[in-house]
Amino acid sequence: MSKTDLFRQMATYNQWINGRFYEASGRLDADELARDRGAFFGSILGTLNHIVVGDTLWLKRFATHPSGAETLRAVAALPDPASLDQILFEDFGALHEHRRWLDDQIIEWADGLSETDVDQVLAYRNSKGKPFNKRLSHLILHFFNHQTHHRGQVSTLLSQAGEDVGVTDLVALIPDES
Repeated sequence: MSKTDLFRQMATYNQWINGRFYEASGRLDADELARDRGAFFGSILGTLNHIVVGDTLWLKRFATHPSGAETLRAVAALPDPASLDQILFEDFGALHEHRRWLDDQIIEWADGLSETDVDQVLAYRNSKGKPFNKRLSHLILHFFNHQTHHRGQVSTLLSQAGEDVGVTDLVALIPDES
């Protein structure tokens, strides 16, 4: 499997699993979603917002790379999040709608990546302004890993709220082979 095939698979998994997490979260009322459960980003709503913040920051960086300039144009036009714990959406319905849109953007972007693209270096600045130059493929791995890390936190928070997401493993999307 090529790197780009892997990234396309991860984008598909990301969309699928986000759908499951948002479905489970949508069974809770606004107070339960916003309840501080002692997690790093406090609540289910806070953690889901953080994932969107992280995705937005990374996708805006990826949009500066020639491979993302066209496909990530709409994401690049979004305002920069003010902080990693910013609540972009207080309303769960609006957050869910934005998540679906963002996942569509990720799928389209991943579908357009080439092996040459992901082997190039991306120059960017982190949220504190520190400059970095890192291989795009490594940054894409981090991008997907970051989502998975925080969805694990949301899984625990949903469990505390009495909601079961069900199977979350990537292996659920990996086809059997003969």
